[in-house]
Amino acid sequence: QYPIRPASMTYDDVTHLSAKIKPKQQKVELDMAIDTLNPNYCRSKGEQIALNVDGTCTDETSTYSSKLMDRQTFCSSQAASNVSRYAAAIYRKGELHLTPLHGILQLRPSFSYLDKADAKHREREAANEAGDSSQDEAEDDIKQITVRFSRPETEQARQRRVQSYEFLQKRQAEEHWVHLHYYGLRDSRSEHERQYLLSQGHGMAENTELIKSPSEYLMMLMPPNVEEEKDKPVAPSNVLSMAQLRTLPLADQIKILMKNVKVMPFANLMSLLGSGTDSTAVLRCIQQVAMLVQGNWVVKSDVLYPKDTSSPHSGVPAEVLCRGRDFVMWKFTQDRWVVRKEVATVTKLCPEDVKDFLEHMSVARINKGWEFLLPYDEDFVKKHPDVVQRQKMLWMGIQAKLEKVYNLLKEHLTPKKQDGQSAHPLLVSGEQRVNMAKAKVKQNYRLLEKELQKQKAESKANDAPSKMDISNVCLKEEPVSDEEPMDASAYESMNNGMVNGIHSEESSMDSLNGHLPGGCTDRVAQELKAFVMTTFKKQFVLTLSELKRLFNLHLASLPPGHTLFSGISDKMLQDMVLDTGCKQILVPFPPQIHAVSPDELKVYALWEAGDIYDQHRQVLLKIFTKNYRVRRNVIQHQLSQECGEDLNKQDVDRVIKDCCVSHAGMWYLKGTVQS
Repeated sequence: QYPIRPASMTYDDVTHLSAKIKPKQQKVELDMAIDTLNPNYCRSKGEQIALNVDGTCTDETSTYSSKLMDRQTFCSSQAASNVSRYAAAIYRKGELHLTPLHGILQLRPSFSYLDKADAKHREREAANEAGDSSQDEAEDDIKQITVRFSRPETEQARQRRVQSYEFLQKRQAEEHWVHLHYYGLRDSRSEHERQYLLSQGHGMAENTELIKSPSEYLMMLMPPNVEEEKDKPVAPSNVLSMAQLRTLPLADQIKILMKNVKVMPFANLMSLLGSGTDSTAVLRCIQQVAMLVQGNWVVKSDVLYPKDTSSPHSGVPAEVLCRGRDFVMWKFTQDRWVVRKEVATVTKLCPEDVKDFLEHMSVARINKGWEFLLPYDEDFVKKHPDVVQRQKMLWMGIQAKLEKVYNLLKEHLTPKKQDGQSAHPLLVSGEQRVNMAKAKVKQNYRLLEKELQKQKAESKANDAPSKMDISNVCLKEEPVSDEEPMDASAYESMNNGMVNGIHSEESSMDSLNGHLPGGCTDRVAQELKAFVMTTFKKQFVLTLSELKRLFNLHLASLPPGHTLFSGISDKMLQDMVLDTGCKQILVPFPPQIHAVSPDELKVYALWEAGDIYDQHRQVLLKIFTKNYRVRRNVIQHQLSQECGEDLNKQDVDRVIKDCCVSHAGMWYLKGTVQS
């Protein structure tokens, strides 16, 4: 790029100067002529550069008329935004002379000649291609063209044109050069100008400004930089400084982060905001600038596309862009995958705008579509159900607007399942789980019924209808004491006339009743004990009603003919719970709660699990024998007294999570919260 080695170039190599001075812009351009006869000058490099810029022809428009790069242009840039604190100093005869500066410019080489060389190269290539095509092609076909008449230029259009980069570049190129004469360092004219940097006063009496203390003088010389603080941007734009960001209000911090990141889990947002930030305040602010999609927060469309803006690709107004992006976000609330073609068909937007929407919140997968950028945040959904419900209501309102605007069909509203694509984990309610279990039980019972019917047919064929082999069938023994049988009314509809896995008929001679066969009781006890131990090691605290519900779900998952289908009463289940090391917790329920089912008032807890938290859990369970509900500080204080002062927060959280649930700021044992 240089015909002269920069390390060897001096002002002696410059033969003349020309300049363009722009006082308003505080900008200077210097055009320095280079001594081509200097031994530091590389003639072959200079000729090559001139040839690349001007080509072989020489005319008035040529940049280098001598066919050598014989001059170099330097452009200035401001070295500092505020130079009022700087001064030029000369030390002479024991005196320090200071001259204030009003501007500091730094000169850098301009490579505009390289742009001209590239333009020439493209013109030559275009001319060569046009020549080749004109020789090969026949007479051009007649083509229809569209003629448009330009409209009169409005005042706003004229202002935009005047402020455009091309117009400013054109005006800059049209400015005339002013020829300058260079004076060397030891020239008399240079020495004369240098005298202006020396103070003309000869006595200290006239310099009243210097009759001050050193601290006052330094304060005058370097005043507090108030203006620079005002000039600082209110908020970072493209590059975020975390130090500056945390000086802003919380709402502005969240808005700037979400605008730059686009999609973020709540846990990541809390980590960026720093320790000590209130999560409740963050939740309140995040809902103003973002929407919840698959447990993650996605910045709102009107934050990215403010009012009175337009698309950089198609010029579509911001209102239409927000509507199209909301459709993409809504589609991701229905499924993890979105097809770009479907979005473009519904929104009628250009492909570039649709691609921008998808790139904000998803990633393209070959032959599959666009997958949501982050995994489903199940932790946030479980911890903040109220926020999830509020966001769900907002999405329902947005869906209603989209249906009206885009006339969405049923196929657009129903999420599509694609092969090989895994949907996000769904939150299944308890009622749905029970229905699924009922369906599975019915299916198992049908298989069992077919098997029994087959056995009946075989027995009738052998003329022994009353002697069917019942060695593998275990039936429920009718209670002979005051024991209350297990309440299975909620599951009567799914039994379909079956008792504990055995089909009964009114007139059938095969329906049996009696005691369990030998060895069956032991197997039932072992299976029941294994179920109770496994369940309490996972849950730690259960009411009798919840335990019965889990047991029925366990039965539904077993194959037909399992030993547990022999029939388990409430007394057997409670006795097994106590035999496995659990204890009944006598919770002092308030009087108004006794209207509920008695099974919901019987609370059992695993007393010894065999881990290091047994003592902590026992202290916690003793607290609930005296109180129906307690505050966290009471639990923490009691644990500290009983287990030692060195109990950390994680241990307390672990114990509380094992045994308790929170409701309205109070803590209850699991299953004892009554609305």
